[in-house]
Amino acid sequence: MTRFLLLLLCLCGLGQALAETRYITDIAQIELRKGESTRYKILRYLTSGEAVEELGTNKRTGYSRIRTRDGTTGYVLTRQLQDEPGARDRLVAMEARLAEFQQAPDQLAVKLSELRSAHQKLKADHEALGQEKEQLEEELASIKYASTNLVAITQERSDLRKSVADLTGQVADLRQKNRDLKNETNQRWFLIGAGVVIGAILIGLILPHIRFRRRKTDWGTL
Repeated sequence: MTRFLLLLLCLCGLGQALAETRYITDIAQIELRKGESTRYKILRYLTSGEAVEELGTNKRTGYSRIRTRDGTTGYVLTRQLQDEPGARDRLVAMEARLAEFQQAPDQLAVKLSELRSAHQKLKADHEALGQEKEQLEEELASIKYASTNLVAITQERSDLRKSVADLTGQVADLRQKNRDLKNETNQRWFLIGAGVVIGAILIGLILPHIRFRRRKTDWGTL
């Protein structure tokens, strides 16, 4: 029983997905029933030519599930449905069409003039749209060209930034080397100065002894 209900629900869902408009055949009235058999209750009577929505068809029972314009859902015999309006409605439509063709020539001329005016307006709108299309294509080409240049400019900026970073590093290295050279020069001058001072001190200490020895030697000779 559960499988049957699931199958019935699936069939109902499939029927709703494939719903299409159908028309009641040229029978005066047909019965819209609650189920797919004459045993089920009659919900209402449908008149010939009435448009309904077909939700699904059961070929085994010969019934179709439909929905009326007011939302009522029920079952009718599939053979009582057709794909086009009833003969009476088609006859009325054909008579209206014939009456339209039988109108006075001046009315037809007015309609023809209106159609020509509408045609001219559509032609002018088409030309305007063509011009607008050309303008938009030119703007699009300009945007594409500008975007291409933007990519090239962005790449150049990136390269320049890398070059600036490299040059900045080189300048920093040169400054450090310059500081190192200055420090070495200062150290050399400091050592030279210290050596001169030490030499002067040593000379100052040694010279008196050298002179004293020479004098002493000279006296000894006398």
